[in-house]
Amino acid sequence: MRLIEGLDALRDLDLVSIYGDQDQNSHSVVAVGVFDGVHLGHLRLLHQLLEMASALGGMPTVVTFTNHPDQVLLGKAPPLIVSVAHRLRLLRRSGVLRLVQLQFEPRLQKMTAREFADELLVKRLRTRGLLLGYDSALGKDRQGTPQHFRDLGSEFGFQVATGAPFEVDGQPVSSTAIRQAITGGDLARARRFLGRFPGALGKVVHGEARGRKLGFPTANVALTSGALPPTGVYAVEAVVDGTTFAAVANLGTRPTFGNGDSCLEVHLLDFDGNLYDRELEVTFRQLLRGERKFAGPDDLKAQITEDVAAARACLRA
Repeated sequence: MRLIEGLDALRDLDLVSIYGDQDQNSHSVVAVGVFDGVHLGHLRLLHQLLEMASALGGMPTVVTFTNHPDQVLLGKAPPLIVSVAHRLRLLRRSGVLRLVQLQFEPRLQKMTAREFADELLVKRLRTRGLLLGYDSALGKDRQGTPQHFRDLGSEFGFQVATGAPFEVDGQPVSSTAIRQAITGGDLARARRFLGRFPGALGKVVHGEARGRKLGFPTANVALTSGALPPTGVYAVEAVVDGTTFAAVANLGTRPTFGNGDSCLEVHLLDFDGNLYDRELEVTFRQLLRGERKFAGPDDLKAQITEDVAAARACLRA
């Protein structure tokens, strides 16, 4: 996936010099949005984007934002379901081939829908198609409704389509509902709305090596933003360089030996290797037990042995 970071980089983009005028990759079919969580509603829109790109002969392209526009427009924004880095990974996995990552800043806030269409969509991305959410409103004063962009598309020569609301079990799929499900520990409901188990992405950092001394080496994952389930011990899956491993994880403050700071420690089953400074993607499959303080290392080791067995049984099922 080709990543274009920032408004200045987008304004310097010259697709013809990269691909040539006749290559369809020098054109784009674009979807614009935050895509926080990349949930089932987003995935349906992205599938529509891929179909539209194939029909119109352009590279499927997503324009997204490192910060939520509501933070600038309204002074506050909802917490993210996944970090920006995790979102990019999920978008790439969904088939997006070109991604424009913008900071929502005053220059964008003041840009009219016409300027956005002319300067960015047409001149820089050479857009043949634009896909919008049914309730999208882009540009200064939210004037860029789907109908307004249809008018602009007729003028500038690109097609405009809109997605439809998406429901699961008669309920609208929304970032708010997913966030509430994750933080409330309802992993099954979160999975129904996401189309996958909820997870987190972070870099493995050095810890105190207590797990290794107990015979269960753990990866200490430095998390950034993103919604997490309640503290506890979980059966999880961990993805390392595209390979998925069964694992058991402790999310919380490590009451036996910790200093009160919240962290995520992951023990990968049947893995032998160095994970330091590598990205680890973790999906929470099932809560095994809550966190508790143990009398000492031997009691903790015995419990971890039980946790590993429980995680294996859960993940096999």
